[in-house]
Amino acid sequence: MAAYNFRVNGRQRTVESWDPNQPLLYVLRGALGLHAAKFGCGLAQCGACTVLVDGEAAQSCALPVSAVEGKSVTTLESLGSPEHPDRLQAAFIAEQATQCGYCANGMIMQAKALLAKNPRPTADQVKEALAGNLCRCGTYTRVVRAVQRAAQA
Repeated sequence: MAAYNFRVNGRQRTVESWDPNQPLLYVLRGALGLHAAKFGCGLAQCGACTVLVDGEAAQSCALPVSAVEGKSVTTLESLGSPEHPDRLQAAFIAEQATQCGYCANGMIMQAKALLAKNPRPTADQVKEALAGNLCRCGTYTRVVRAVQRAAQA
C-alpha cells in the first residue's frame, strides 16, 4: 500500500491507496469523507466531480491519486458555509441556478477556476469554460447569470 501526501482544503493529508491509479474522487469521498464532488460519469465528461488542483479545474473521477502527490486540492467544502457562502455560492442561490443540485459542485468549481484567471468573463467565455459541465435540469442560462453576478461581487 502506497502513501500519498497532498493538501486538501488547506490541510496536509496523507492517504494510503492500494492502487496508484485509484481516482482522486474515491479518495476524497471515501478516505477523507468529502462528499461535494459527485460521481457522474466516471469518464471526465460531465464535470460533477470537478475540484481544483493547484488552482486548475480537474475532473477527480479520472485523475489518479498519484497525480496529486505534493499538490493542493480544493473542494467545494472549503469555499464557504451556509452562514457565509462564497460569492459564487451566493450568486448560484440568488439566480436559482440549480434545481436538483447534482451538477452544482462541478459548475461552481469550474467557475471558480475561470474567475481566478478571468475576473470579468463575458457570457460566451463563461459558456466556453463550462462546456464540459453537464446539467440534466438544463439551468445553463441561470448558471451563466450566476457566474457573471459573482464576477460583479
